[in-house]
Amino acid sequence: DGREVTSALTLPGLEEHVILVDSLSKRFSACGLRLGCLATRNPEVYQASLRMAQGRLSPPGLAQLAALGIDELDASYYQGIVKEYQARRDVLFEGLSAIPGLFLRKPEGAFYFVARLPIQDGDDFATYMLSEYSLDGATVMVAPAKGFYASPHLGADEVRIAYVLEKRDLEASVRILAEAIPAYRAARGLA
Repeated sequence: DGREVTSALTLPGLEEHVILVDSLSKRFSACGLRLGCLATRNPEVYQASLRMAQGRLSPPGLAQLAALGIDELDASYYQGIVKEYQARRDVLFEGLSAIPGLFLRKPEGAFYFVARLPIQDGDDFATYMLSEYSLDGATVMVAPAKGFYASPHLGADEVRIAYVLEKRDLEASVRILAEAIPAYRAARGLA
């Protein structure tokens, strides 16, 4: 949305309280690429992290090869990625917002939505989508949001929907979800 991000590492007085964690898998939509970094100015956190990292021995060779050229990417690469993800987000937001009973907020930095659905159990809905439901031979994989909360009672009726697919696939996903939610409610006696 054109806003600049302020790093927590630059906030005065918080220098030793900030831990930055980054990964290539998140930054470059490279699922499974297990390579990243941790940065902190807190000596105790640094030492504890170092001990843990040394137990890992080394990152996977393929991940190291993939990371070789990353420092050669210029700002235009990142600007293009931001523009693409904003377009994906907007397509998904517009479509999901039109589904009756679904509530969500537009993300301001994440590449996923947490959507509240007119359901009672996100785990059951996710299972239903993968094992019981398809529309024209296709379905949508969602992640139950309950596991993303520290409080056990939060997120039971929510799912996480990432916008990692192309826009046309996201549009198809919205169509599938719009049909699947009432079908699920009917199948579970919630209608």
